[in-house]
Amino acid sequence: MRELLAADLSRAGLQLVEPESAEPRAIRIPIDNWIDISALLELGRHLESARLVDSDGNTLAWKGCVQAEECIDEIVTDASCFSVIYPWDLLRMSEDVLALMDETSLLGDVSPRANLSGVIRLGIGARIMPGSVIEGPVLIGAHSVIGPNAYIRGTTSIGAHCHIGNGAEVKNSIIYPHTYISRHCYVGDSIIGSHAILGAGTCTENHRHDGRHHISMINGHPVDTGRFKFGAILGDGVHTGVNTSIAAGIKIGVARTTTPGTVVSKDLL
Repeated sequence: MRELLAADLSRAGLQLVEPESAEPRAIRIPIDNWIDISALLELGRHLESARLVDSDGNTLAWKGCVQAEECIDEIVTDASCFSVIYPWDLLRMSEDVLALMDETSLLGDVSPRANLSGVIRLGIGARIMPGSVIEGPVLIGAHSVIGPNAYIRGTTSIGAHCHIGNGAEVKNSIIYPHTYISRHCYVGDSIIGSHAILGAGTCTENHRHDGRHHISMINGHPVDTGRFKFGAILGDGVHTGVNTSIAAGIKIGVARTTTPGTVVSKDLL
């Protein structure tokens, strides 16, 4: 997030400084906030000390004071700004970031029998195998292998050294590096950690049957994710058995495993 914000600020003619070097006019941004650059510029133009908040009153950034509570004015923004608190907030951030990509860059090898559309970034040494379909915006890291016959779509980010197997589908998800998604898997609206292995036929559900927002339990309390589509959160090193089915909104902790044919209907932490 810091690098992305720094790049946006640089393009707008601004720069990042450390807190101890900040002048009164400096804008202070908590590291866990994703902020639309237009909202930051609005705050920067304000003459008095001010606190930038979202529609729920959450502090996003401030200027003119060391602490946000000391600011004189408050600016409410309806721009795309939010705090990254829960894992599913990363999906929202990924959707915003990938939507900013405006140019395709294919630094790897693409089979002439693959079908690519939309904006796609393909890293060095990555390979798109025959029969694969990729609908951007999609980001694929270096030395990853997609396919054959894989389907990647919907603001998906795949890290370096990943493998998406034959007939697998990944939609609107974040896949961390060194993860292996075997043949005939479905991963939708999910976050998969690094060095995970999804056994053949592993599928994530991403819809509630009643059409309401997904609810996730955090420290024993239900939290509204604000998402109508939400798959699973899998930690680093998770290994699922063949034909594992994962209910919508499930979290599986670091290095947990499932046996073949398992139906995961509760968090495994």
